[in-house]
Amino acid sequence: MDSYEYSELLKNLQNKIDNIQNIIKPLELKKRLQEIEKLENEPDFWSDAKKAAEIQKEKNRLERVLKRYSEAKNSVEDALELYEMATEEEDQETLQSLYQEAPSLQEKVEKVEIETMLSGENDDKNAIVSIHPGAGGTESQDWASILYRMYLRWAERHGFKVELLDYQEGEEAGIKDVSFIIKGENVYGYLKVENGIHRLVRISPFDSNARRHTSFASVMVSPEVDEDIDIVIEDKDIRVDTYRASGAGGQHVNKTDSAIRITHIPTGIVVQCQSDRSQHKNRATAMKMLKSRLYELELEKKQAEKEGIEKSEIGWGHQIRSYVLAPYQQVKDTRSNQAYSNVEAILDGDIDKIIEDVLISEAKDKKS
Repeated sequence: MDSYEYSELLKNLQNKIDNIQNIIKPLELKKRLQEIEKLENEPDFWSDAKKAAEIQKEKNRLERVLKRYSEAKNSVEDALELYEMATEEEDQETLQSLYQEAPSLQEKVEKVEIETMLSGENDDKNAIVSIHPGAGGTESQDWASILYRMYLRWAERHGFKVELLDYQEGEEAGIKDVSFIIKGENVYGYLKVENGIHRLVRISPFDSNARRHTSFASVMVSPEVDEDIDIVIEDKDIRVDTYRASGAGGQHVNKTDSAIRITHIPTGIVVQCQSDRSQHKNRATAMKMLKSRLYELELEKKQAEKEGIEKSEIGWGHQIRSYVLAPYQQVKDTRSNQAYSNVEAILDGDIDKIIEDVLISEAKDKKS
């Protein structure tokens, strides 16, 4: 990196900071924090525990947004000031140090930029993720299990908590279905871009002739809805079945007829839960899953009406992302149109860059 490139980088980062400022409006956030502080000092504030918890959650979020914005803004301003001084004094040692630190400065600002994009109504919620293999039997079921592991590793990298809701093993390998909740900061905001069909191309480990196979799996991501969300589900619209829990096994799955499957007849949505020994608890969790899926369905309908798109089949031509392991190695996302060569790391949960590129691409599309 030379002086001109660094100067252009600083200009670009300053523009990003200005854009972030226009979006988050730090003065308004500070004003709201002052209002919350006054509320906290009122004698009856803590008498309503639920309301107090909601306000505390809002306060923590606002403080976090302001802190990260301020840190990024100050870092860019400090770098600019130091660069101007070093240039004026021809201090090559300081300039070289600034050039070396440029990537980390850029990463810091871009992280804040991404977090600013996660300001949707549900972006801060936990995510309910369901993975279903497409046609293709063992091949697709194995691919579904690879995706499941990828998201578990992603959650682990971020220190997020994962709660398994349902796990149906494949006959020979892989999984028939899996549903789980990932709990953490902005999980739905990130994982919502994973909603869609994922395609795998590889030399099949199940084919004795070592031929190349293409497999598909769908990933459905819904925000974990609040208990009091206004979604009415009538008894006549659902069918409830019980079955014997099985799958991942061990202490997490009960070997009795405690597992619950709920079918929403008008939409055909099916949710399953076997995470608890209690049938009643599994039913409550399954109903929550159903509410989340119906809520997500409404969001999808509204988005589809805006974009004029139709619901996709789990197959050719509908994938959001392709993972090619043979004859070359590459992951390509159809929305950002970006390709990535670190396939092994991606399948091991290193998907932040892919997600962020999609978020940036979609944000640009909205502006244009």
